[in-house]
Amino acid sequence: MTLVRDTAGRGLRDLRVSVTDRCNFRCGYCMPRELFGADHAFLPRNELLSFEEITRLVTVFAGLGVTKLRLTGGEPLLRRDLPELVARLAAVPGIDDLAMTTNGALLATHAADLAQAGLSRVTVSLDSVDPATFSELADTKVPLSRVLDGIEAARVAGLPVKLNTVMQRGRNEESLLGLVAYAREHGDTLRVIEFMDVGATNGWERSGVVPSAEILERVAAVHPLEPVDVPRGHVVAERYRYLDGKGELGLISSVTRPFCGDCVRARVTAIGGLHTCLFSPAGFDLRAPLREGATNDALTALIAGRWSRRDDRYSEQRGLVQVTARPEMSYLGG
Repeated sequence: MTLVRDTAGRGLRDLRVSVTDRCNFRCGYCMPRELFGADHAFLPRNELLSFEEITRLVTVFAGLGVTKLRLTGGEPLLRRDLPELVARLAAVPGIDDLAMTTNGALLATHAADLAQAGLSRVTVSLDSVDPATFSELADTKVPLSRVLDGIEAARVAGLPVKLNTVMQRGRNEESLLGLVAYAREHGDTLRVIEFMDVGATNGWERSGVVPSAEILERVAAVHPLEPVDVPRGHVVAERYRYLDGKGELGLISSVTRPFCGDCVRARVTAIGGLHTCLFSPAGFDLRAPLREGATNDALTALIAGRWSRRDDRYSEQRGLVQVTARPEMSYLGG
């Protein structure tokens, strides 16, 4: 194994791989319908990395120290035969945590196959358990009940479930305690994420951010909490447990309490672009060398070289530096 560190001494341990840029929802903070409408040109199939190419890259990343892998999109379950890819990746030496982030709309159909293929756990993006608020935020005709059925199917299949909520001022604040109650009832971990300025299409303004400190105060007023007394390490969420023993709450505070100094995460887009930060303006092309016959040793050198030059810390510098041409969330996979 060849361990690599960036200019700030951060290693490379987590990898997110997008398998498609397509999605069946049009959430405003990710794929607003006015910009991703019926005439939007998604990537042609031949431009996407094949399952063989994804597996090769993951194998190379594992040789550089990656142990945690997450499949993303777009909506990853729109990629045909995804359980086949999961089975390939679960067999890669060194990968001991294989997760997926999904909107849950297709999860009921695929949860059992994904679990059997070797998926470790699933994260479902869920911004409200109120049907009207859910439909408005996701901008979809898919009913909330279908997503909740998918979450239940994941539980039945033995997949641990986390729920991710992007909290936006004036949009879904009133959904917070309902989400907390739902997660507590079913034993799921709810993670509340501060609204971030990813891409250039979501209309981000700082006034739309609900600080994690406020979230914690509101939840603790109803359900007392205490910090989970374990080293945070390189985990992005601050963890709290309910005093009555009914699970945990996670807070991801990339705006008000940035964690750039602990970031050990890389992202590979559906077309093989390596991004070393969610806010990096351009990706490092890995598809071209893959398709030109590069050996695994050559790919290792390319990735290690790029990571060793990494100096990203956008969230710590927000407002101090100007970043142009930021890729969209749907392209990077969150």
